Amino acid sequence: MQRVKPLGAILAESGEQRHALKRTLGPWALTAMGIGAIIGTGIFVLTGVAAATRAGPGLTVSFVIAGIVSALAALCYAEVSSKIPISGSAYTYAYATFGELLAWIIGWDLILEYALGAATVSIGWSGYFSNFLSAAFHVTLPAAWTHAPLVVQNGHIVPSGAIMNVPAAVIILIITALLARGTKESGIVNAIIVAIKLAVVLFFLVIGINYINPANYHLPPGPTTGAGGFFPFGWSGVLGGAAFIFFAYIGFDAVSTTAEEAQNPARDLPIGIIASLAICTVLYIAVVAVLTGMVPFNELNVPSPVAYAMIHVGLPWAALVIALGALAGLTTVLLVMMFGQSRIIFSMSRDGLIPEWFAAVHPTWRTPIVSTLTFGLFIAALAALTPIDVVGSLTNMGTLVAFILTSLALPVLRKKYPEVADKGFNVPLGPYVIPILSALASFGLIVSLMFGSPTVFGIPVPWFGFILWLIIGMVLYLGYGRRHSEVALNEHSA
Repeated sequence: MQRVKPLGAILAESGEQRHALKRTLGPWALTAMGIGAIIGTGIFVLTGVAAATRAGPGLTVSFVIAGIVSALAALCYAEVSSKIPISGSAYTYAYATFGELLAWIIGWDLILEYALGAATVSIGWSGYFSNFLSAAFHVTLPAAWTHAPLVVQNGHIVPSGAIMNVPAAVIILIITALLARGTKESGIVNAIIVAIKLAVVLFFLVIGINYINPANYHLPPGPTTGAGGFFPFGWSGVLGGAAFIFFAYIGFDAVSTTAEEAQNPARDLPIGIIASLAICTVLYIAVVAVLTGMVPFNELNVPSPVAYAMIHVGLPWAALVIALGALAGLTTVLLVMMFGQSRIIFSMSRDGLIPEWFAAVHPTWRTPIVSTLTFGLFIAALAALTPIDVVGSLTNMGTLVAFILTSLALPVLRKKYPEVADKGFNVPLGPYVIPILSALASFGLIVSLMFGSPTVFGIPVPWFGFILWLIIGMVLYLGYGRRHSEVALNEHSA
């Protein structure tokens, strides 16, 4: 099963005209794409829950820890993607190093990450959209059409009385149409929205810093404030918070999926990955510091904590501005997540592991039209019918597994293909120190996902869902992919 796809064959695919993609993305576009993917749900939605239930004001330290783990992985992604500039991200890297079975596992894992991540973000988008209509125009959308038919209560899934989340499905369909039309067009829209989103984040920082109450950083002990102080739930809470808000950093890895559409992959991909992560980490820490200074952390368990902070200090007009920024932020996250997923599916189809028609490229737009439309409809259905608790809990797990395998692929790549050692970007301190630290740090966050997670049969939900998804994937691989693999067919021909 461990068929390794030769690196020469992988690199040759970018020049094969029938499945070739258009190279239109430079370093600025890739950095904007990374920022667009990173700043969104994490900063606008999850910060409040994480502060109230896990880390308190110590969430700033949680973001530092998650940022360090992401930075280690980002360095590994930057080197591997610059040496293997092909669509497919961690899936392609695993195919060239570990072999076909692990490549399938990681590709299947990435489909889970991007699909459920996009569904999660669209549900958050729906909530902000409904709140904005209500606050700005006094229009209240019916609850039956803005919520999933099921909801999680006390660890159980029960009927909610709603029919479906229509806004969540509609925004997914709009993004699908945009991506089907073309990479360049979607990149221009993304760059405009990213500029608006960054302006709104800076607006919050400039306004909010004047309303910080230092006492909020050291609340007294209580039923909802734990032991009080800056670390009310101790270091276990800080680590649990880091694992929970890791969702906030998901996105920089999606830049690597654009390798075949980057103008100069060896230079542009490392710039896009590292620059976008650095900018977002600084902004995250600043926003959380201001947020927990404006509002007592135990009051932040709300769907829109950043807008709520402005209302808390008596600035409802500013809350509307924040809501607009949140909508822009969540829209760009959707854009990049769905872009990334379509490219993963495109690469797996081109390799024969899933049916070839998924790799069909539109003759005029030069985009993977079939995979984009098929999974756009699939994600829209997930967003309309599934509660955010279910779709969101698996995303961090899938991402961290991808980080581990990409990190470990780097030293294998250098050893197996010494001819690429001096090409593109190289991580500092040699091929072992950063990759091993990255893999260990990512595994540590996987363990920390246990804190605050509900369980199924005694297994934390993120772990249980990932195992179930993996079993389904193995059935598909053994039933189809293993027999139709291009590498297998070439071996038989030889």
